[in-house]
Amino acid sequence: MRTVRHTLLRTLQALLLAAATTFVALLASPPEAVAQDDSNPAVYWRLERERQEAAARRVIQRPTRLTRGVAPRPGFTRELPAAIESQPGSPDALSGIGDPAGSLSADAAQASAAPPPPVGPPFVIAVFGDNVGMLLAQGLAEAYSGRSNVTVLRRTRDTSGLVREDFHDWPKAAQDFLNSDQKIDMAIMMVGSNDRQAIREGAASLETLSARWREVYAGRASAFAEAFRRKNVPLVWVGMPVMKNERLSADLVQLNEIYREAVTKAGGSYVDVWEAFADERNRFALHGPDVNGHTTRLRTGDGVHFTRAGARKLAFFVEGDVKKLLDQRKAPEPLIVDAPGIAAPAGLSPALEAAIGVEPAPVVPLRPVAGPIVPLNAAIVSPNGELATRAAIEPVNKAVEAAASARAGRADDFSWPRR
Repeated sequence: MRTVRHTLLRTLQALLLAAATTFVALLASPPEAVAQDDSNPAVYWRLERERQEAAARRVIQRPTRLTRGVAPRPGFTRELPAAIESQPGSPDALSGIGDPAGSLSADAAQASAAPPPPVGPPFVIAVFGDNVGMLLAQGLAEAYSGRSNVTVLRRTRDTSGLVREDFHDWPKAAQDFLNSDQKIDMAIMMVGSNDRQAIREGAASLETLSARWREVYAGRASAFAEAFRRKNVPLVWVGMPVMKNERLSADLVQLNEIYREAVTKAGGSYVDVWEAFADERNRFALHGPDVNGHTTRLRTGDGVHFTRAGARKLAFFVEGDVKKLLDQRKAPEPLIVDAPGIAAPAGLSPALEAAIGVEPAPVVPLRPVAGPIVPLNAAIVSPNGELATRAAIEPVNKAVEAAASARAGRADDFSWPRR
């Protein structure tokens, strides 16, 4: 019994020693000595580790997205592993690592980063005025931010007006601007929020909105507008909106009438925005619909200035005048007369058409606006003068016809007067 037990122990020890020796040899053997079989856990994890290390080596900085023609940020580099660099014609070298932007060559990247060619001289709008006019300029700049053919110049002056010429002389500033090299296609003026104060005329002080005050103030507004009329520059004068202070609003109503008269005499346009920022009772409204129809805050807490949404809405009422001038500025289509088979536009004489060899345009008969018109008092043209005719129907039963005839005093007797 002891001998059998001893034999079993010796056999078990030999098996354990063989297994341990095999395991140590497996770990110490080089990768080539291991069978390439993914079913082996050791091989699987070794291959997985190699895949992860290869993927880590192939992590490449993604190129900066080109936004509106802007070049990539400084420091942008793209490096490829040595295996890929040695094979410039390989698909990986062209496509990158799952990144379609990596296929861009240097020439293609420079071409995409180049700004689009200009389509023509921009339409330049110069905005003048006080701090409220400055907000109008910001609203216009936001409205035309996506259009490269429109440029908004802000020539406003904070806390300025037509009263204090010693602080800022608007008629003189307008004349100096028009005499400069800056070319503009349209001018916009919005001023008046700081003009409820006396005007100094020599040693005298003119009371606000007095007769002499209104005369001097109107003269300065007309001088500003006349400067643009002489240069043939369209001028749009935007009136002041309703204010939170009722006394200020009442005075601004009179100033708006002065602006309207001055710009109208100079051949410009006047834009009234009073009701656009007032409630149903014609009072100051802090909130209201924006350009998208959503109710939002349009005015600031001081009751004078505008929020960003309010400035954008203020600019909306000037966009109609801008669009009208833009449409007038569109260049006419070129005259093409040297292409065969193209008819010349209307207005050329037959001799000129024959000289340039233009084929005459086919004559297309004009389509009438309406069909034949028949007056109501026209003579009847239907047969026998009747609109419709039908064959006479003989009564089937004479007795029935006699019975159907009305008798005096019967219910179906409708003769009048009653007998």
